[in-house]
Amino acid sequence: MKAFDLHRMMLDKAPLDFLGEVALRSLYTFILVFLFLKIAGRRGVRQMSLFEVLIILTLGSAAGDVAFYDDVPMLPVLVVFISLALFYRLVMWLMAHSERLEDLLEGKPIIIVEEGELAWDKLRAANLTEVEFYMELRVSGVEQLGQIRLAILETNGQISTYYYRDEDVRPGLSLMPAGLVPRFMVAPEAGDYACVKCSEVIAMQAGDKQPCPRCKSPEWSKASRAIRIT
Repeated sequence: MKAFDLHRMMLDKAPLDFLGEVALRSLYTFILVFLFLKIAGRRGVRQMSLFEVLIILTLGSAAGDVAFYDDVPMLPVLVVFISLALFYRLVMWLMAHSERLEDLLEGKPIIIVEEGELAWDKLRAANLTEVEFYMELRVSGVEQLGQIRLAILETNGQISTYYYRDEDVRPGLSLMPAGLVPRFMVAPEAGDYACVKCSEVIAMQAGDKQPCPRCKSPEWSKASRAIRIT
């Protein structure tokens, strides 16, 4: 093998005119994916569930193979796309008639914030961490958890958020990055403190040092009382 052989690096054993076939195969797979998404409907394009992502990944694998490999025939890939489209429509129909199947394939919405605090037990049961949720909530303009009455992680990955009125906002864990919010092992003064891990809020006196009663974490930050500015 010759090192830095441009022909080998660019085309390997394929002739130059194979690039035209690649363009044709790419157009072919583009049309197939487009038709599949039209069959799937708007929901399949805008808000894909786990099941739909799996279908798209399978289509992507078939489309990539037929686009780049000269030994992959085009007709069997068409059969793959037609079969998956029919399977998708069948599963959508079955899910419309079976709540159990829908829960199995698409999952259930998960409560992540309840009455101003993380729904800690629900998150642990779903094997989820809070870091990404905090980022999503900050993007939505949430400064502290006490502003939220209820937040639900939907099956498509989006977060539905329901807020307290300003007069009902509770003291809660600040969602600002760690470097912007001081953390304490010992309470420097009397007041409400929020556990930085599970967001449990308790009143502490100056000099108090105790683990969180819910998650046993020893770190605290001063509970924020900021209201939501819209």
